This record gives sequence, C-alpha cells and structure tokens, in this order.
Amino acid sequence: MDMKIQLVPIPVSDIDRAKAFYVDQVGFHDDYDVTVDENLRFVQLTPPGSACSIVLDLNMTPMAPGAVQGLQVVVDDSQAVHDHLVANGVAAEPVQDFPWGRFTFFTDPDGNRWAVQQMLPREG
Repeated sequence: MDMKIQLVPIPVSDIDRAKAFYVDQVGFHDDYDVTVDENLRFVQLTPPGSACSIVLDLNMTPMAPGAVQGLQVVVDDSQAVHDHLVANGVAAEPVQDFPWGRFTFFTDPDGNRWAVQQMLPREG
C-alpha cells in the first residue's frame, strides 16, 4: 500500500503576497490559481523537483497565518539555495552544519518557517 503526501496547506493572510513570495522569490512553480467562489481561491504551488505541493490556505483550515513551523525541503546544495534566496530578497539564515545535514532556514511574509536540508553522504 502506497501513501504519498501530495498537498500541504500553508496558512497565509494575503494570497497575492504569498504567491509572489513563493513563486517570484523562492522559485516554486505556479500550478493552479483558481477562484472557486467569492470566499475561496485555490492556489497550488510546487517546489522545483518535488512531488508534493503546497496550497496557500486562506480560510481553508483553522490554522492561523504563520502556524506552519519546520516544513522541510531537501536539496543537493544548501549553499546554492541560500544564495538564490538571498539574491531574490529572502532573509535566509546562513548555512549551518549539523550531524544530519547542512541547513538554511527562511520564513514567508506570514511567519511560516521552512528548513532547507542538504543531506550528508552516508558513511560505509
């Protein structure tokens, strides 16, 4: 039995601002932007190379904007991603080395916090 995480809600206070941040600054792909009705707009974005997407959540779940902390993406080169983020105006933290990987961290305009991990080669 396969179970795949497909879509993660990211609670935001302003869909347009969040979409601009994730697409124009971070580099996510703009998959869907559909206004369902006057109370619901479905905006799905996908990190490059990912099989899992995010949906910008404005009134879809009870989570408050900024409630997501520690959502993580895995990359080949955390320094290159850090440099890309900073070059695009994202306040990414300097790359840090941990026993389980090299990380940089950033937050979106609402305070949702992301971790960017570069996996270390396995020994043996």
